[in-house]
Amino acid sequence: MAGGPNANKGTYLSLIEYSDSFPYDAKSAEAYYQLFLPDDDAPHGYLLPETVEKMPWTSQFRVSHSQPRSVTVLDSSGGRDVPGAVNAAFQELVDICIEQNLFHILDGKHSEPFAILGARQPVHVERFAAALFGIACRGAYITAYTRAAGGDGAMRLWIARRAAHLYTGAGMLDGTVAGGIKAGASPLETVVREADEEASLPEALVRARAGSAGVVTYIGVTGPDFPGEKGLVIPLVNYVHDLELPADVVPAPNDDEVERFYCMSVDEVRAALLNGEFKADSAVVLVDFFIRHGIITPDNDKDFVEMTMRIHRRLPFRLP
Repeated sequence: MAGGPNANKGTYLSLIEYSDSFPYDAKSAEAYYQLFLPDDDAPHGYLLPETVEKMPWTSQFRVSHSQPRSVTVLDSSGGRDVPGAVNAAFQELVDICIEQNLFHILDGKHSEPFAILGARQPVHVERFAAALFGIACRGAYITAYTRAAGGDGAMRLWIARRAAHLYTGAGMLDGTVAGGIKAGASPLETVVREADEEASLPEALVRARAGSAGVVTYIGVTGPDFPGEKGLVIPLVNYVHDLELPADVVPAPNDDEVERFYCMSVDEVRAALLNGEFKADSAVVLVDFFIRHGIITPDNDKDFVEMTMRIHRRLPFRLP
């Protein structure tokens, strides 16, 4: 899993396999350290042994190298303020990692807080660091489309071109709007914010017209073309929204993350998908869109059932 599926051209299923790359057999999890929070016997992430070895653990963490191997965040507050203690422990550790430039994926930068899903307390870790701990992350997407006036009303999709300077998927095609869900934010709040920042779409329009269309879930593993550390486990929960735009509404870049937008036919999007031109997670979202809108069906794709199951994978961690 990385910015773009260069090695998985040809079928929709191969796009999904590229992103949903963590093995399905339970024994595979034994290769990792499980992440635990105070007074919680459910794991919340998978860490690579290489990450555990390199991480500058502080006294706020306990590392066990006996099977099942684990990393546990300790409660330094003695029960008085568990979330405060956990958040401070993660922040101190991330600060050290950035200061010492230990992990490429951090890119030498701080990032917004991401909630640790399913935790019993409101705890979080910086977004860029989440993959180091194998924590499930949430994202929210809008696929915007319009229909031709008159005639057959053919659907055309608004597709973004990512800016060349981005850490992942630089210069690749992308969905209309996408963003990570910050701790404390909702999927709708996220797409409203991102629609303004990335596509200049007014809040009132997005709130009135963007419809929740479900969620896609899968587990990726960073591969050889990922710019950061390889083998990191990235469980994803991506909330998807559909937005039919009036013909006179044209998305336009409003920040430095989008180079431009294209209004593409279904056939053009299909060709670009199968040619590996889309950022990997956006490709999965578009395959889901095609399934929901009857573009991919059991009659025209033999992998229909397998694809549908794999983009709704049960994650090995407790979810809210």
